[in-house]
Amino acid sequence: MAGNLTRDEARERARLLSVQSYAVELDLTEGEERFESVTTVRFTSAQAGAETFIDLADAKVRKAVLNGTELDVSGYDPETGRLPLPALAETNELRIDADCSYTRTGEGLHRFVDPVDKSVYLHSQFETADAHRMYACFDQPDLKATFELTVLAPSYWEVISNAAPDSAEELQEHRGRHGALQAARRWHFPATPVMSTYITALCAGPYHKVTSEHDGIPLGLYCRASLAEHLDADNLFEITRQGFDFFHKVFGVRYPFGKYDQLFVPEFNAGAMENAGCVTFLEDYVFRSRVTDAIIERRAETILHEMAHMWFGDLVTMRWWDDLWLNESFATYASVLCQAEATRWGQGAWTTFANVEKAWAYRQDQLPSTHPIAADIVDMHAVEVNFDGITYAKGASVLKQLVAYVGLDNFLAGVRDYFNEHAWGNTTLADLLGALERTSGRDLSSWSKEWLETSWVNTLRPSFTTDPEGRFLSFEVLQEAPADYPTLRSHRVAIGLYSLRGEELVRTKRVELDVVGARTAVAELVGEVQPDLILINDDDLTYAKVRLDERSLQTLVNGGISRFTESLPRALCWSAAWDMTRDAEMSTRDYVALVVSGIASIKDITVTQTVLRQARQAVQQYADPAWRAEGLALLASSLRSLVDGAEAASDHQLAYVNALSGVATSAGDLSFLKGLLDGSAALDGLTVDTDLRWTLIHSLVSGGVLGEEDIAEELLRDATATGERSAALCRASIPTAEGKAKAWSTITEGKLSGALLRSTVVGFMDPRHPGLLEPYAAKYFEEIGRIWKTWTFDSAQSFANGCYPALAISPETVARTQDFISADQPPHALKRLLLEGADGVSRALRAQAKDTPTA
Repeated sequence: MAGNLTRDEARERARLLSVQSYAVELDLTEGEERFESVTTVRFTSAQAGAETFIDLADAKVRKAVLNGTELDVSGYDPETGRLPLPALAETNELRIDADCSYTRTGEGLHRFVDPVDKSVYLHSQFETADAHRMYACFDQPDLKATFELTVLAPSYWEVISNAAPDSAEELQEHRGRHGALQAARRWHFPATPVMSTYITALCAGPYHKVTSEHDGIPLGLYCRASLAEHLDADNLFEITRQGFDFFHKVFGVRYPFGKYDQLFVPEFNAGAMENAGCVTFLEDYVFRSRVTDAIIERRAETILHEMAHMWFGDLVTMRWWDDLWLNESFATYASVLCQAEATRWGQGAWTTFANVEKAWAYRQDQLPSTHPIAADIVDMHAVEVNFDGITYAKGASVLKQLVAYVGLDNFLAGVRDYFNEHAWGNTTLADLLGALERTSGRDLSSWSKEWLETSWVNTLRPSFTTDPEGRFLSFEVLQEAPADYPTLRSHRVAIGLYSLRGEELVRTKRVELDVVGARTAVAELVGEVQPDLILINDDDLTYAKVRLDERSLQTLVNGGISRFTESLPRALCWSAAWDMTRDAEMSTRDYVALVVSGIASIKDITVTQTVLRQARQAVQQYADPAWRAEGLALLASSLRSLVDGAEAASDHQLAYVNALSGVATSAGDLSFLKGLLDGSAALDGLTVDTDLRWTLIHSLVSGGVLGEEDIAEELLRDATATGERSAALCRASIPTAEGKAKAWSTITEGKLSGALLRSTVVGFMDPRHPGLLEPYAAKYFEEIGRIWKTWTFDSAQSFANGCYPALAISPETVARTQDFISADQPPHALKRLLLEGADGVSRALRAQAKDTPTA
C-alpha cells in the first residue's frame, strides 16, 4: 500500500472534511508504464483556512487547482503520496491532472500481458489504501463519496467499474497527449452511491464476458479471452443466485449496487476483493484442469463471502481499520451459513469450517503477534498484516459461538436493524453490539470483553474419576489459559460420549452446558459409564482447543477415527489430534500412525486434503530428524496403497496422487510418478491434465529426476500465464546449490511480478531441500531490511514470510531473528512477521523434542 496514513491523521481529516464526489477521467491509451489520471473532487471543510492533504502515489503531477487557484506542486512527494492543500474554503473543488503508474505487484492498477495472445489486461486492487495509485483521493474508509468515472481505452476493450456504463462513444482517430494514435472508445460510468475509496474499481481489457440476470439484478462474468473455454458460467451463476436469494431473505435489505459483475483477473494478489458491484477474483478459480470438490466448495465460499461484503463492508463500512473484523468475520460467517442453508454442501459446510477456518484461527491466535479480534490499528502498515486468521476465522468462529448464545433468529434480527440504521454510513463495534443487544435482550458488554477484546485461545480438557465398574464418580471440564493471556472465558459447549457399537463409533449421550472459569462440574454425567471416547466441544459450538483423555486418544489411534458415522465429530477429533501434535502433547510419529490408519475412512474430501497436508508438514518439520525419512516413506507407502485402491476418477484418487507427489522421495515412488507423467503407468479414471502434469513435474524436479530442459519443454506445451508460474516454481525447486543460488538471485533482484515472485519463493523453499537452504538463513537477514524499505508492501511481505528460514529448525535461527530485531529495530509490521517466523521454529523444536525417543 502507498503511504502510511495514521489513525490520528485519519481522525483529524475526517473531523475537518466531508467529501461529496469524485469525477475521475482516465486515459489508458498512453503506453505501457503510465496512464493519464485527472481527478475533480468536491468537498467541504469544517474550518475555513485550514490545511490538509490529498493522497496520490507514484505520480507525475502536472497541475493542481484548488478553488480556481493553481497550487505549487513542488511540495508533492510521490513516495509518501501526499499533496498539501493549503487555505481551504468551506466549500471546495480540487482538480488534479497527473500521470499515474501501472504496477506489476497487484497493488493499484495492475497491468498484465497475456503470453498466449499478447493482449493487455488491467485490474485494480485498492484495499487497504491503494486507490490513490489510480486517482487522487482522501483514501480512508470514513470519507465516503460518490464516484463518477470516464475512461478512454482501446476500442476493442471491455471496461468495467462499480456502476454500469451509460455510454461508450467510438473515437476513430484518437491522438493522446503523448502522441499515440489509435481507435478508441470513451466510456462513461455515472455516479455511484456513496462508497469508500477502497471499494471503487476498474478493470479493462479484451475480457471474455457472459451475462445473465436474477431477481432484477444484471449479472456478469468476465475472464481473459484465453481462458474463456474453461469458464464454468452455469456453476458460478448458480452459486450467485443462491447467494442473493439467501442474503435477501436473512438481511432484509435488497442488494444496493445495481448490477453485479464478477471478474477473474490475472496475477491477483489475494483470493478476491469485494469492490461494490465489481468483484474481482484470483483467476485460479477458473479451472482449466480437474479439481476436487473441496476446491469447488472453496470457490463457492469465496463467492458468497464477497457477496456478503456488499452489505457487511460496502453498504455499512467500518470507520477505521480497528474494526476490519466487522467486514471480514461477518462475511466469513455469513458465507458458511449460506453454504449450509442454501447450497448442495448443506451442513457439511460447517465441517469444512471446523477443519479449515478454525485451524487457521487456532494457529494464528497462538503466535506472538496474536491480537484481539477488535484490534488496535495505529496506521496502515499495521492493518496490512492484520488480514489474518484472527480477523477472518477467529472472528467468524466467535460469531458462531455468539449465535449459539443469543439464537440465530435474534442474531439476524440484530443484523437487519444494523443495516437499516447505518446504511451508507460508517460504524464501530459499539454500533453492532447495540443492535444485537436490542434484539437479543442480552447485555453483551462482558461477552465483548471476553471474546472480542482479548487474545489467545483457551484449552478445554475433561477431568474425571470412575468407580470399579467404570462409572463416573465426578466429571469436570478444565479450562486453561497461559500466564501471558490469562482470560478464562464463558463457553457454550456440548459434550459427546461415544461408544463402539460393532464397527461404528456412535454418540450415546450429549450434554450441553456453559463452561465458566477454571473448573466446571458436569453433574449430568455422574453415574454414566466411561465411553470409548469423550469429545469436549461436540458440534463445534465454541472457539477453543480441546484435549482428549488417554482412553479417547487410544480409541482413535486403534482405528476408532475411521468408525464415526458423522463427519463433524471425526473432523473435530482430527483437529484435536493436530493441535496436540503442534503443541508437543502428541508425538509426530503417533500422529502419522493415526493418519495412516484413518485416512481411508474420511469421506469428506476437504478433510482428507487437510489431514494429508498436515501429515506432510508434521513429518517435514515436527518429526525427530532421525525419523523423518522413515516418516516420509511411511506416508508414501500408505498413499501408494490408497492410490491403487481408490475409486476410478474419484476426487480421492486425485487427492491421493497430489499428496503422494508432495512426499515421494524413493526411487520407486518417483519412478511411479514419472510413469504417470509419460503414460507408462496409467491409472484407471485418472486424466493427467495440464495442472496435474505440472504437479508431477515439480515432484520429479524436486527429486532430481527431471531438470531445466524438461521444465522448458513443458512450458512450450503450456505457454500460458499459469504455465509460466508453474515453470518458475519448478526451476526454483532444482535440488542443486547452483539452482538455489539462481533462484535466490532472481527473487532478490526485485524484478518479478507479484505472482511470479510468490511462485518462485514457494519453489525455492521446497521442504525437501533443508540442507540446500542452510546458507540462505544468514542471507535472508542480510536482505530483508533493504527489501522492506524499497519494495512495495505486498511484495516485501511475500519475501518476508516466504523466505524466512523456517526450515532451519534450530535455536540459532531464533537467536539470529532476535539479534536482527535488536540491531535493526525494524518497523512494527516487519517485526511482527519475523517474530511469527521465529515462533514457528520454536514450535517445531518442541515438537521434535517430543518425537525424539528418550534413551
